[in-house]
Amino acid sequence: MDDEIENLHKPLIQKDQENAESQRHDHQIRSTAPGLQQYSPVKQVAMTVPTTDDPDLPVLTFRTWVLGIISCVVLSFLNQFFWYRTEPLSITGIAAQIAVVPLGHCMASKLPNHVFLQGTRLEFTLNPGPFNVKEHVLITILANAGAGNVYAIHVVTAVKVFYKEHITFFVSLLVVFTSQVLGFGWAGVFRRYLVEPAEMWWPANLVQVSLFRALHEKEERSKGGLTRTQFFLIAFICSFAYYIFPGYLFQMLTSLSWVCWLWPKSILAQQLGSGLHGLGIGALGLDWSTISSYLGSPLASPWFATANVAVGYVLIMYVPVPITYWLNVYKAKSFPIFSNHLFTSSGSIYNISAIVDSNFHFDQEAYGKQGPVYLSTFFALTYGVGFAALSATIVHVALFHGREIWEQSRASFKEKKMDIHLKLMRRYKEVPGWWFWAILVVNIAAAIFACEYYKEQLQLPWWGVLLACAIAFIFTLPIGVITAIANQSPHLNIITEYIIGYIYPGYPVANMCFKVYGNISMKQAVTFLQDFKLGHYMKIPPRTMFIAQVVGTMILSLVYLCTAWWLMETIPDICDRNTSSNSVWTCPGDTVFYDASVIWGLVGPRKIFGDEGIYGAVNWFFLGGAIAPIVVWLATKAFPNQEWIRLINMPILIGATASMPPATAVNYCTWILVGFLSGYVTFRYAPEWWKRHNYFLSGALDACLAFMGVALYLCLGSEDHSLNWWGNDLDGCPYASCPTQKGVVVLGCPTVS
Repeated sequence: MDDEIENLHKPLIQKDQENAESQRHDHQIRSTAPGLQQYSPVKQVAMTVPTTDDPDLPVLTFRTWVLGIISCVVLSFLNQFFWYRTEPLSITGIAAQIAVVPLGHCMASKLPNHVFLQGTRLEFTLNPGPFNVKEHVLITILANAGAGNVYAIHVVTAVKVFYKEHITFFVSLLVVFTSQVLGFGWAGVFRRYLVEPAEMWWPANLVQVSLFRALHEKEERSKGGLTRTQFFLIAFICSFAYYIFPGYLFQMLTSLSWVCWLWPKSILAQQLGSGLHGLGIGALGLDWSTISSYLGSPLASPWFATANVAVGYVLIMYVPVPITYWLNVYKAKSFPIFSNHLFTSSGSIYNISAIVDSNFHFDQEAYGKQGPVYLSTFFALTYGVGFAALSATIVHVALFHGREIWEQSRASFKEKKMDIHLKLMRRYKEVPGWWFWAILVVNIAAAIFACEYYKEQLQLPWWGVLLACAIAFIFTLPIGVITAIANQSPHLNIITEYIIGYIYPGYPVANMCFKVYGNISMKQAVTFLQDFKLGHYMKIPPRTMFIAQVVGTMILSLVYLCTAWWLMETIPDICDRNTSSNSVWTCPGDTVFYDASVIWGLVGPRKIFGDEGIYGAVNWFFLGGAIAPIVVWLATKAFPNQEWIRLINMPILIGATASMPPATAVNYCTWILVGFLSGYVTFRYAPEWWKRHNYFLSGALDACLAFMGVALYLCLGSEDHSLNWWGNDLDGCPYASCPTQKGVVVLGCPTVS
């Protein structure tokens, strides 16, 4: 194995040695300590991440702060601005990673190099020398903060826009700040398990590592070939030019549902073939936003993870969904086969406002008159799958990673075996543990204060905050392990809704706040840990990383909330479900969040999934999810020579459809296809091409989507210069959302006889 990795790594080693010749050799670390792994045991890391370091490079400079803060602010504004749109545009940190390079070099050439306060502890200069890779990494860390998602904004949107109740800006800011920063505490507790071990390799980071190397290392072009930078520029320019078609001229490329075209009058065919409102059989999206918008870049996903998602998607989408629908389980035929709306038994949209009393609480009498809430077939199964994925995550990590976690716990107080990257990072001061604990305690106290003092607005009692924190603490480690090795992150939103919904039903805002504190603090911890690993790969001092992450999180929280508040105050009928189809402000993600608050918070799980509800059988998914990893574990023991069995990851497989809705079938179908071509075909049959170009192609496509998407909106979308022709009919499947039950009449649908 070591020989294979060394052969794969030779070109990178030679390049590192060439770059090192211009640096002081006394600062290059070449450890020969016994037992040290000279390269990462993970092949993809060994092929991508540099194994040298210059600790004298300036990191936290004036350029870093200026460019980093600007990047964070711009990305935060744009991501929240586009989030409310029908086709949300997610602008990743890669866009800023590319854009700041010429700015950094310009500042290095133009700023004065005068030293201020020379000879004191506060000595600094505006221009410490050439723009270097460590400054670039830290700027990108700040940009990554702005490229994230502020989950608590969903609470504000649901209260202000959907429920049309009162919540102040200050209270909203408290919830946003505390929920975003709380994750630092869990990250500090678990960093030794999820950052230091080489096996925790965080695949998504390799895209950015590849770009850093391409943008800062000199590379000689082989005869007749391209350098990595040249390849990146060509891919970027070509995709930039192409995106005008799916982005404006020919929007049907977002979802080519050809089955609908063959049977334009058939409800059944359109239910099967629609990529946006049906099962998506044969649907294909020739648009990078379709491919990467909900699942991330398939080029960054390991093949075993892509395969698990593919199997899970097929088993869930094409087995239980059509069977339960066409057997009319729970009156399924009275509703669309794929929808996140809530319905009455007759198939009409549920009037939620009618069951909310004047105190913003559940009205039992009004609910009895209107009848129970019904869900579409897929929406009900989505919750069952969420139950199963949660129990599968716990059991899988205990069985397959329990020993490693235990040994890591025992070794945490001892000197342990390390790879080259951990060895290089040992020269820098670690972040004191009390920094993380201080943030954790202060944020928990602030969250309790907000919920108690402003209880009329937030509804959540103090014990709810503590219970949510306990759930986040328990699940951060198992979910972090899965994300670190498979680039797929299970969610806690369903279990948090379930728990508080049973304990404290009838209070929708309390349910949403509990979900935010229980789910997003865990997700934030995983995000912080991923950024720590990026800094680990690029040899950024941990304390500097910590400061940048805290500052970036504070900035993004304020910018996200201000942007959302501005949009909600200035756009008429934003997120309104009754708005005409021409509106681009339909808020798909917030709509799903609002529906969940009705199911779990307002009505409560007991009246839907409990003894008073219709969907009680869905609770058996908890047991099924717990059993599934045990079966795989027993199979590995029974057939130890069958390595492929170990690649079956039940939390990923079962939770494959966790992003649906708002993700749709075409997102998954195209993502899986591209992931197969990259992770299996190219990686296996063209490894040299994959090593040189795979992550660069991913970065080029991400950057193109960001720049072109913003340009199209500013030039055309903001003035509503749209083209009305059949090529801009996104799906071409008008009957896909129609029910098939006889006697159910829906406007725009043919009558089923």
